[in-house]
Amino acid sequence: MPDYHLKDKVVLVTGASSGIGRGCAVSFASEGACVAVTGRNEAALQATVDQCSSRGLRPDQILKLVADLSQEEDCKRVVADAVKHFGRLDVLVNSAGILVAGGIETVSLDQFDHQMNINVRSLYHLMQLALPHLLQVKGNIVNVSSVTGLRAFPNVVAYNASKAAVDHITRSVALEVAARGVRVNAVNPGVIVTDVHKRSGMTDEKYAEYLEHSRTTHAMGRVGEVQEVADAVLFLASDCASFITGATLPIDGGRHAMCPR
Repeated sequence: MPDYHLKDKVVLVTGASSGIGRGCAVSFASEGACVAVTGRNEAALQATVDQCSSRGLRPDQILKLVADLSQEEDCKRVVADAVKHFGRLDVLVNSAGILVAGGIETVSLDQFDHQMNINVRSLYHLMQLALPHLLQVKGNIVNVSSVTGLRAFPNVVAYNASKAAVDHITRSVALEVAARGVRVNAVNPGVIVTDVHKRSGMTDEKYAEYLEHSRTTHAMGRVGEVQEVADAVLFLASDCASFITGATLPIDGGRHAMCPR
């Protein structure tokens, strides 16, 4: 394992109660970083805290923040409490997200708004709130996007749009703050084994079929694991990526490069 020199850095991870967010939080903890973790499900978030503790962090090096990031006041509280507790903020990892399934003929405006509020509006707001603190320490932001931000797929129209927005916000803000020493990047995972598809309404049987089918839609012939995304997030958050900003990095086994024949 490379040394990312993240020891004692302060990292705020959203969506940390499961999936990629949890994987990122635990990976930062393994590197000795102080972690503020946020999510809506307190029990699941506590499980993340427990895993971070098992990596050697003291209780004062972990901050649990139960919050609904679709609420503006919760976003403000999360950033303020993290900075108050640790005295600084070095890295923001925006991993909170949902998947609304369906095409334009089935996704209602309410569903579209919900998709965009969680995946885009809250991310934008958190970036706004965190930026003054990141500028003080020349920190950075890593947004968790998706291969759907790079390529369009049918029957996930709102999700596609939300992740394309995340990618363009990433590039735009990167240009705005590059000269002031703050980097902004994104990772674009392909199909990763998490609960996000099941939470979108997919049954266990359909999910198993989806994972099997995904072997043919990823050039490497398999789906990805959470740790493979977390490793890329660690890299981008570290000084190992000191000359990288505005990047959208596919972690997708080559899916973004594929075209049907």
